[in-house]
Amino acid sequence: MGLEDVYIRNRHHKVHKSGWLRAAVLGANDGLVATASLMIGVSAAKASSPLVTVGLAGIAAGAMSMAVGEFISVRSQSDIEEADRQLEIAHLASDPEGELEELTQIYIERGLTRELAAEVASVMTAHDALGTHLRDELGQFEHTKAKPLQAGVASAISYTLGGAVPLIGALLPIHGGKSLPIVIATLVGLLGTGLISARSAGSPYIKTTLRVLIGGGLGMAITAGIGGLVHLSGI
Repeated sequence: MGLEDVYIRNRHHKVHKSGWLRAAVLGANDGLVATASLMIGVSAAKASSPLVTVGLAGIAAGAMSMAVGEFISVRSQSDIEEADRQLEIAHLASDPEGELEELTQIYIERGLTRELAAEVASVMTAHDALGTHLRDELGQFEHTKAKPLQAGVASAISYTLGGAVPLIGALLPIHGGKSLPIVIATLVGLLGTGLISARSAGSPYIKTTLRVLIGGGLGMAITAGIGGLVHLSGI
């Protein structure tokens, strides 16, 4: 098998998406559930605020909250990675022999003989000591490196797209109250995010999609129940 075949096969790995995919899926799911729950809760409470206004406000506030929260979270991860990188640079400068032995032990634990592990460690250290330690000791890879700005933008955009689904549902001319079309539109949206999540992560479609649908459905049901209680209590 040639190098080109290996390269093509490695493209099927999902790990290179971890720096932003989690934020995008989380944002879309939160946009769907948070916006739908907010609008259903208002509808169940028979509040006077127009549902569209409430939905737009929820989307705007949620998108900004998701973007800032995700940026800060992933930025913290990035700071940790950079701190570990600087620490490893210092270790290599102060104790290169000790770091070489540490790398040798890592390869021994992975199944190599002492002689082969020492040889591999020496070759890899001569080639790129820092990169080798970051990868084999700390598990840092360039394709999984934290991307704060990308994660924040992905969260905001996906939240907005997700939140637009129940908002569109509220505008559909369906009889039986506003809650029904919102629920229907949101369940369709959750079905979509579940399928996208499963396909992107390579996980089972049915299991992943059902998990998303059940979680989102529970969120809407609980919020609707609270809204109904508010209406009945006259608060």
